[in-house]
Amino acid sequence: MWASTTTSSPTSVTIRKGEAWGHVGPCPPDVVTVRSDAELFVLVNACRSEGRPIPAVALLGGDLMRAVGGNGDVDRLRGEVAHLPVDVVRVDADGRTAWSAAHVVARRGWWRGQLLAAVNGQFLGEWDLSARAHPNDGLVDVVRVDASMSVRDRWRAKGRAVVGAHVPHPAIHIRRSATTVVDFDRPMRVWIDGTTWVNATTLTLTVEPDAFIACV
Repeated sequence: MWASTTTSSPTSVTIRKGEAWGHVGPCPPDVVTVRSDAELFVLVNACRSEGRPIPAVALLGGDLMRAVGGNGDVDRLRGEVAHLPVDVVRVDADGRTAWSAAHVVARRGWWRGQLLAAVNGQFLGEWDLSARAHPNDGLVDVVRVDASMSVRDRWRAKGRAVVGAHVPHPAIHIRRSATTVVDFDRPMRVWIDGTTWVNATTLTLTVEPDAFIACV
């Protein structure tokens, strides 16, 4: 079972209701281009591990690109693009640390047992998991599926999640927070931004606001 979940308010939020998000202009000369969430994972974690700033990133693929309104058009980068501040999520698991820009998944399987998906930008593959999620609101949206959810209901939810219609359901819970701690009853495999990471019994997710600029 889920032993503990805690939440707190964001300490810094760039995007606010009624205010513009980011600005428009040419790509910075030192912009780094990535074509998937996995490539972004490598870049973000190298920078965080080495204690250097994450450069501006031109997103040409992946779920985060979709969340910020990109379409993967490389020609667009030659003109004016949107410069959008984006959060990252620090992931601590049983003494190890990594950072996520798109999503974190913990599971042993899709059809049975507990499931957790923490999204920074709404989408996980073809699924629209949390319509309220925003990559720069200082919060991470944690979607939890109870172990009690039947295979039949999971199959139905899988199809409905494409258009964000998987909730409400009594076995699916969504919590938005700046910090979340989850204890699992036994080790779960953890994926970050589509990259397999570690097995863990405890996950701590902490939002780091305004971590880098996404260009789309």
